[in-house]
Amino acid sequence: MNKLEKIVSSTKNIQDTYQFGYTTGVSGLLIQAKGISNAAVGSVCIIENALKQKFTAEIVGFKEETCLLMPFNSLNGIGLNCKVYFKELSPTISPSKEYIGRVLNALGEPIDGKGPLISGNDKLTVKKQAPLASTRGKIQGKLDVGVKAINTFLTLCKGQRMGIFAGSGVGKSTLMGMMAKYCLAEVNVICLVGERGREVTEFVEDTLGEEALAKSVVVVATGDEPALMRRQAAYTATTISEYFADLGANVMLMMDSVTRFAMAQREIGLSAGEPPTSKGYTPSVFSELPMLLERSGPRAKNAGTITAIYTVLVDGGDMDEPIADAVRGILDGHIVLTRELAEKGHFPAIDVLKSVSRSMPGCNNEQENEMISKAKTLYSRYIDMEEIIRLGAYTKGSDEMLDKAIDLEPAITAFLKQKNTEPATFEQCYSSLGTIVSR
Repeated sequence: MNKLEKIVSSTKNIQDTYQFGYTTGVSGLLIQAKGISNAAVGSVCIIENALKQKFTAEIVGFKEETCLLMPFNSLNGIGLNCKVYFKELSPTISPSKEYIGRVLNALGEPIDGKGPLISGNDKLTVKKQAPLASTRGKIQGKLDVGVKAINTFLTLCKGQRMGIFAGSGVGKSTLMGMMAKYCLAEVNVICLVGERGREVTEFVEDTLGEEALAKSVVVVATGDEPALMRRQAAYTATTISEYFADLGANVMLMMDSVTRFAMAQREIGLSAGEPPTSKGYTPSVFSELPMLLERSGPRAKNAGTITAIYTVLVDGGDMDEPIADAVRGILDGHIVLTRELAEKGHFPAIDVLKSVSRSMPGCNNEQENEMISKAKTLYSRYIDMEEIIRLGAYTKGSDEMLDKAIDLEPAITAFLKQKNTEPATFEQCYSSLGTIVSR
């Protein structure tokens, strides 16, 4: 990028005139302001404090003639009679191919120290409706992600949306990094919502690595950032995914985590006066979730696809807590990671019997479906009787299928284990599993 291009890029979004109002109060996370006309819920404003420092904020509600704003930054320095400038009706970004290989914040600004970005020609609204059902294409065949357990038992299809349901510390970030490295998608968009600041660099440099970063866009909002930034990160990442998919690319969107997105929306809703309903979550949380999640998937015919992986934090393994239950009902399948497997050193800690890919049967041929069904039946048979077998209460020869399950269980368990540095292709996965079940 030469100097002229940098100057042109940085001046594209400068407005000629601004209208402004003034702040009348600050309470909790909210700023009250008057004098802003033509604004609506979701409009973006700029607040200028007494030191001439500028803060970006979003209108989250109204109370009579008073606008209720929430800042994307901290409230420090904001008091009475600070100028409030109306900027735009809804947050926008202007993505370009230059975004690939970069780490951005929730506003689409680079935070990796690699210099400014060249903006695209079009302003894209960050928060918008999902495509009409009638305009979408169909799921377009299998996507190799390099993970044996997923490639076989939980096959991902292009345009499918899957959830990874797991507690903290069971390897979901490592699994996401592995999939980003080895999946055959053309572009990865990785969104870290509410992540620990210390772990962002570790994820980008160690878990992801240079090779995977070279085809990825990483959007980050750390846990210490305001709720609005954490929510915005999810919408920004989804908008970037849509941009590349509409160019014809098969995009892999990975978001960690939807639960923290929901928590951020809960903070915003409670501050705006919404009543808590289901376990403290406000009604807007459950209306925002489908608006976000439905935007991924197949795009228009002859365009690309957005294959999405969303992680969901489940407290104590409770798969029926409100967010997990809502997300599971929206997505096309779920991958369950269990602490029991993680504690045994089983990576990835995927419980294939509790997980399901709803699109898998339609993407596989009859032979592949039959092989996977046979392997799953045998493995399930062993797990059901595992305690009895360990106690020595089962006599070999009593059940022919169980005898075979006992013989094959070590091989199936070994197949499901995998080092994060050793990817496996579809051909390798099917060949290995086929050899096991045909014994």
